[in-house]
Amino acid sequence: MKPAASAAVAEGQDPVDVAPDSPRAAVRDFLELTRKRRDADAALYMEAPYSTAPTAPTTARHLQTVLERELAIDLDTISPESVGKTKDDLPAGVDEIGILTSGGTHDPVRLVTRTVRGTRRWVFSRSTIDRTEARYAQLRSSWLEERLPPFWLGAGPWGLRWWQWVALPALALVAVMIGRLLATLSRGVLGRVVAHTTNDFDDELVDRSTAPLALGWGVLLGFLALPWLDLRAAAGETVGRILKTLLAMAFLWGLMRSLDVVKGALLRAPRAAAHPSAVGLIDIGTRLAKLLVAAIGVTIVLSQLGYSVTGMVAGLGIGGLAVALAFQKTGENLFGSIALGVDQPFRVGDYVSVDGIAGTVEVIGLRSTRLRTLDRTLVTIPNGKLADMKIESYAARDRIRLFAVLSLDYRTTPAQMRQVLAGVEAVLRAHPKIWPDVIIRFTALANSSLDIEVMAWFQTQTFSEFQTYRQEVLLDFMDVVREAGTSFAFPTQTVHLAGEPDLPLVVQGLDGFTRPRRPHDGPGG
Repeated sequence: MKPAASAAVAEGQDPVDVAPDSPRAAVRDFLELTRKRRDADAALYMEAPYSTAPTAPTTARHLQTVLERELAIDLDTISPESVGKTKDDLPAGVDEIGILTSGGTHDPVRLVTRTVRGTRRWVFSRSTIDRTEARYAQLRSSWLEERLPPFWLGAGPWGLRWWQWVALPALALVAVMIGRLLATLSRGVLGRVVAHTTNDFDDELVDRSTAPLALGWGVLLGFLALPWLDLRAAAGETVGRILKTLLAMAFLWGLMRSLDVVKGALLRAPRAAAHPSAVGLIDIGTRLAKLLVAAIGVTIVLSQLGYSVTGMVAGLGIGGLAVALAFQKTGENLFGSIALGVDQPFRVGDYVSVDGIAGTVEVIGLRSTRLRTLDRTLVTIPNGKLADMKIESYAARDRIRLFAVLSLDYRTTPAQMRQVLAGVEAVLRAHPKIWPDVIIRFTALANSSLDIEVMAWFQTQTFSEFQTYRQEVLLDFMDVVREAGTSFAFPTQTVHLAGEPDLPLVVQGLDGFTRPRRPHDGPGG
């Protein structure tokens, strides 16, 4: 017995001339006539007595329905010769085009040669028609087709009947609506189950799973309704692949949402609060997990579309060097993000300086990191480069330094200087946020002032708080200088007029104004 028809003519093979009285021509003409609703003419391709019975057109339509729904007929595998296939175990004048295997039985579909109206032709055998009639009676849609007008039984695009084209979207809509209802009910049931637990993780997981559950329920209902449509073998296989893909997508969608829930639970955990460096690792780990889930989803879709995933992987292995070169920068940035996540030089929200660019870290992605500058511009730096750069993080400071130079007038006396030094130190040590190490020194006899350097640290990590503290102590410094009876100096220059001894010396300030030199002006003016 010959195997069932399944293989197509190899690509590049020269087309074969088809004899008009060959098995291939008979099957082709029979299918074309029934699709055009010329059932009476199609009945001539059935063996008597079926071809001459009053119900011959109906029997022809039943035969065509069974063949298209249970047997993927490939005309290229049927003999194009008038004598049929000769290298098989069947008698001469008998050809087999396939085997019907649904229902647990194996029924061959055979053609035999008969003389019809004086012409020798290949026709479907009596035993084949007997079996197909029994199979047609078992079709779920047979009762519907017997009651539909002829128009709805006509063939539409891709060989589907018009009533099937209407039923497909209608069933999809019903499946979506019932799927949402079942998802809501499932959420209610699961919500009652998890209500008895003490943590919020499972409650959030149930809340986030509603949409994937609705899709999953809808796809399962689609699987249940699909057999009632009695689609052609090829169409049924295509719709089945689509449903399998959607079911996998529903699962992966739920997994994606579960990753977000897991991420939130990990970030709220006490361990994450005690180890801030773990926050970045959790974020990057979640992103990589989602990337892996997305890759699995793409693989499933390609597999259901008929692409050989194994062949694609092998192809990547052969062209691995080209792929590595093409994705060199991408891989560099990906590993750079992993290095940043492990080393944790900064976190989202930190104020950092990278190669002279200062800003607040807004996003740490898998490819790049974005900084928001004080001018509100957004700077994007690839992670591969960022991992090799010098990064200065201001957020890592445990305290912020205050450095100021107090320039006093040259008329300040030593007693006044000692009073200012003591007053400035007292102001600093009285501040509640000051670090114990305070340095106040009279450091220089400058050109136009007596300089006091002040260095101290405030115990804060927030720059806005530091600005407030700095303002408070600077105002207090002004009070100290005023209470000491002296004043702050301003830059001046003393001009000596050579050759005119009787003229007074003139003092010119940096502001451009001049005044006669006064007897009490110091060396610096």
